Amino acid sequence: MATSQMQVLLVEDEPAQREMLAYNLEAEGYQVRRAENGEEAMLLIDEAAPDIIILDWMMPLLSGIEVCRRVKSRPETRDIPVIMLSARSEEVDAVRGLDTGADDYVIKPYNLRELMARVRGQLRRVRPAASGEALAFEDITLDAGTHRVMRGDAEIKLGPTEYRLLVVFMEKPGRVFSRDQLLDLVWGRDIYVDTRTVDVHIARLRKALSVGNGVDPIRTVRGTGYALG
Repeated sequence: MATSQMQVLLVEDEPAQREMLAYNLEAEGYQVRRAENGEEAMLLIDEAAPDIIILDWMMPLLSGIEVCRRVKSRPETRDIPVIMLSARSEEVDAVRGLDTGADDYVIKPYNLRELMARVRGQLRRVRPAASGEALAFEDITLDAGTHRVMRGDAEIKLGPTEYRLLVVFMEKPGRVFSRDQLLDLVWGRDIYVDTRTVDVHIARLRKALSVGNGVDPIRTVRGTGYALG
């Protein structure tokens, strides 16, 4: 089952298709937000970026192709996987969909089991820890299945918040996260926490990771936020 924190934005103008897909995604454990047209989809993305977007090509007001183009042109959303759904079966249409930045292209009518497998595959690529995979950065290893963190031969004891922070950093080493982004990813989008709280937990994480006088792996980027490495 998927972690409850994995959010899917489902953009489909046909009500029966939308509800059938949403039902099956929720049965897999995903949180599903629905949009019935491209304009509504962009509003929901601006409100809170999802972990993955399932996007119908042919929609009123704003096409799926245009939604995909806009998502992939923004630095803050370009890494979100987009699976394009389309009744267009010609190779040229698939190429066009992928050329706009879609990560996958599924032709209608599709096999539901295959579509779910593709969703899981895209999420494993961008959120490996959420799928229970082990992560590694230099001499730090994180086993998402057992929640065990090692630095070299030493086991690192982390509180729940510090653990979630480390997961975010290790899934995208080198990427700079702002305090607001870390608040959304670690504490949740609907919870109000002062941004200074991030600094407190970063300090705790640094202290824990510096066991045995190890080098601090977390970099402070002045005026922006934090990065691993």
